Amino acid sequence: MSVMEKTGTPIGSYAPDFELPGSDNQVHHLARYLEKYRAVGVVFMCNHCPCVQSYLGRLTQIQSEFQSQGFTLIGINANDAVQSPEDSFENMQTLAATHGLNFPYLRDTTQDVARCFGGQTTPEVFLLDNSGILRYSGRIDDNSQDPAAVKVDYLRDAIASLLQGKTVITPASTEAVGSPVKWRH
Repeated sequence: MSVMEKTGTPIGSYAPDFELPGSDNQVHHLARYLEKYRAVGVVFMCNHCPCVQSYLGRLTQIQSEFQSQGFTLIGINANDAVQSPEDSFENMQTLAATHGLNFPYLRDTTQDVARCFGGQTTPEVFLLDNSGILRYSGRIDDNSQDPAAVKVDYLRDAIASLLQGKTVITPASTEAVGSPVKWRH
């Protein structure tokens, strides 16, 4: 059993709904995305993690690749901005603009959403079907450092399976790699 299954939303269970402010100064509600899209990828991320930095281009590619098929990513930053000032809301806005994020980037200041999902690492992905049921959690792919060296595209494969109406299998959960979420004290 993975850490995720012990502490957060287990595969096959309903994900927690949320309503959070975005770097676009809008409020984003998960239920509205589930009504509009066939699949939603919630990715816990932050501004400063080197692993997140190496994945930003891949995340925007995934969004571009699957958006027309009824998929969207939603980035969420749950890091405590007191411990990690580079993760402030203003810096989130700068990161979204600088890197041309083509998906919403939201702020979880209470860290309640991260706790309910069981997010522990940045980046860490939770793929939901349009009923809000968790179908995959964990890594984006098998090489955080070098996109050219990726052999297994966990998230892409899971999205493709879900959009084709297939069950996400092998594996439905992987261990996320990156920086730990900076929890408030």
